[in-house]
Amino acid sequence: MSSPNTTLHKSLFDTRHRQGLNTVLPLTFWLTGLSGAGKSTLAYQLEEMLLQTNVSVFVLDGDNMRHGLCSDLGFNEADRAENIRRVAEVAKLMNSAGLVVVVALISPLRVHRAVAKAIIGMNRFREIYLNTPVAVCEQRDPKGLYSQARAGLIPDFTGISAPYEAPLDPDLAIETGSSPEQSAALLMALLNDVNATSD
Repeated sequence: MSSPNTTLHKSLFDTRHRQGLNTVLPLTFWLTGLSGAGKSTLAYQLEEMLLQTNVSVFVLDGDNMRHGLCSDLGFNEADRAENIRRVAEVAKLMNSAGLVVVVALISPLRVHRAVAKAIIGMNRFREIYLNTPVAVCEQRDPKGLYSQARAGLIPDFTGISAPYEAPLDPDLAIETGSSPEQSAALLMALLNDVNATSD
């Protein structure tokens, strides 16, 4: 909620002016999926591919955000909602600055992802679902979180003791078995399609 003592100032320059060297529209790819689905790996693979083509891009990784801007938040539903809201606001600002943004965030509930889409704007928001079953994520368990959750050491753990609602109509669903390079190439193609239809 905005403060009555603040004023929203508008820049003289719109997003197109700020794109600089970018030849693409500034979108937000919102990667959602269970812990261990491969969101961060894909996000940084896409970042590398975009930077190699001189596209300005930034990754907003869920773990990184919780070390700084969202370090005061826990993992209950209210705190998760606020975490997603803050990340969406940052993504919106970065898009306005002309950057492509890649968000890697579990964001388990559809209603919270809908809020993120409303903040960022439907023309810039692309929901990407990493459709990796909990059994596969648990086998990977890169952080050892699933075993801790099974032991009752981590409350409100998505996929075990807290729900995950898969997107009903994502812009792209990436199935288990796709390599990070293959998945990033799909996102690059989606970005190119968006730009082709905007010309």
